[in-house]
Amino acid sequence: MGHTKPDEQAVTVRMPSVWLWLIGVGSTLLGFGAGFAVAPFVDWLIDLVGSAPGPLRPAARLPTHWAVPTLSVLGAGLGAWMAAAARRESPVVTVAEDHVAIHRDGSGLHILRERIHAVFTDGRDLVALDPSETELARVQATDLPTGHLHDAFARFDYPWRGITDPREAEFTTWVDGTPDLNEAAHALLRARKRALTDKQAGAAEHALDGLRTLGIAVRDRKGAQQYRPRRSGPHDTADPNHH
Repeated sequence: MGHTKPDEQAVTVRMPSVWLWLIGVGSTLLGFGAGFAVAPFVDWLIDLVGSAPGPLRPAARLPTHWAVPTLSVLGAGLGAWMAAAARRESPVVTVAEDHVAIHRDGSGLHILRERIHAVFTDGRDLVALDPSETELARVQATDLPTGHLHDAFARFDYPWRGITDPREAEFTTWVDGTPDLNEAAHALLRARKRALTDKQAGAAEHALDGLRTLGIAVRDRKGAQQYRPRRSGPHDTADPNHH
C-alpha cells in the first residue's frame, strides 16, 4: 500500500510495499537466471578478451545444479539489502490537521499547518512554502504516489497547488558570479555544489538552510542548481542582492 488507512488524526504516505517486493523478487530472479548463464558468459569472455572478472570465475566453475540455488540466494540477499536501503532513504510524509511531519533516513521535520501557504510537487520533489514563499521543505519524493499525497493534503484542506511550482518560470540555472546574487549566496551555492559532488548530504543541507535564510529557493535539474529568489515584500528581512 502507498499509504495507511486515513483516520481523523493523520494520513501517512510512504513508498508502496509492492515496490519493495518487486526489488526483492526481481533480484532473486536475476540471481536464478545468472545461475544458468554465468558459465557460458565466462567462457565467452575468455574467448573474446582472454580473461573474466575474478568474482565470476568461482561461480562459473560450479555445476549448474549448485550455481542456480547459490546465485538465487545471493540475489535474494542483495534484493533484501536494496529494499531495506530504499525504504530507509524514502521519505515518510504524515499529514495531520495541525501539522505535517516528514521523516527520512533517521531525520525528521515538523511543520505547523499555520506556516504552510502552499504545498505541491515539483518534478521529483515535495515542496512546502510559507506566506513569503520561502521554502519550508523540499524533499525528494519520487517514491511517493502523487495521487496519495494530493488526497492526504486535500483531506485536511491544505493549500495544494498541483504538480508544478507556481513560480516555475522564475527559476534560473546558477552561473557562478552572476550579478543578480550577492557573494554570500554564491558562496553557499558553491559549497552546496561541492558537497553534492562529494556526496556529503549534511554539508549540502547546511548550505541549503543558509540559502533559505536568504530567501532563495534551490532545486537540482540535470546536474545543475537552479534558484529562485523570494519576492520582495514589506516584511522581508533578507535580500539576496543586498551587499
